[in-house]
Amino acid sequence: MKNFISIRDLSKKEISDILVLAREFEEGKHKDILNNKVVSCVFFENSTRTRLSFESAVNQMGGKIIVFASSDNTSIQKGETLCDTIKMLDKYSDLIIMRHPNDGAARWASHNSNVPIINAGDGSNQHPSQTFLDLYTILKEQKKLTGLKIAIVGDLKYGRTTHSLSMALSMFDNELLFVSPKFLNMPDYVKSYLNERNTKWSEVDSIDKIINDVDVLYMTRLQKERFSSLDEFEKVKNYFILRKSDLNNVRDNLIVLHPLPRVDEIHKDVDETKYAKYFEQAQNGIYVRKAMIATSLNLIKGDQNE
Repeated sequence: MKNFISIRDLSKKEISDILVLAREFEEGKHKDILNNKVVSCVFFENSTRTRLSFESAVNQMGGKIIVFASSDNTSIQKGETLCDTIKMLDKYSDLIIMRHPNDGAARWASHNSNVPIINAGDGSNQHPSQTFLDLYTILKEQKKLTGLKIAIVGDLKYGRTTHSLSMALSMFDNELLFVSPKFLNMPDYVKSYLNERNTKWSEVDSIDKIINDVDVLYMTRLQKERFSSLDEFEKVKNYFILRKSDLNNVRDNLIVLHPLPRVDEIHKDVDETKYAKYFEQAQNGIYVRKAMIATSLNLIKGDQNE
């Protein structure tokens, strides 16, 4: 069995193998390989795309799924520990897909489970399945994963999608530009990880300064609740809103991505441009999550790159 807890656990080859396998699933291969398998999909935190795409992936693969989308109606409300919940779930299923609000919860669960764990997001820490679909989308649209200039915009301090993605991109020789207010800068542990891998990165405070010089613009939501005052939020919010008019002089190959949900940071008039790829990005989640499930359960034998 194989856990998917953090991008840091994976090699470049392991990441590449998942992307190759995702392409095979998109091409319609490996049908019904989850026959007679039961998957627990347990979300202690709200989700739309991640939960539903995992559920859809299991169903399309011919598996059975048991779900709770909230802990409100479970024994957790009676004081049951995460450890006991996981030990119970691994008796009911062959794989556990879990989202939890606490950093490190997925790692803890993996130490207490006899079946593989897929981390569907743990606090502000990691979100590996989102990273796989981000990489897969970039690869599909740019025809490569190396030598790109990629801007990551928004709440980089608490945005777990940005942490996982930055770490993964460091394995493929890309230049990263971090665009955020100073108090929402990328955490030091991520920067240290990039430095150890000699990844070129820089920080800027405005989209306008970089938008015409990047291949990928990865937008994320500015989390209003993180600001110390409403006045502080009002001062910077317009610097992180993308409009169609901002795209007049961008590179022809630019793609705009977003892990979703969006609030105000991408105006709807961007949707009609050729650069908007965030809904295709969400669809790609089905293929990569199928690949992760199949790999976790060792359902497809052999070297996917051969």
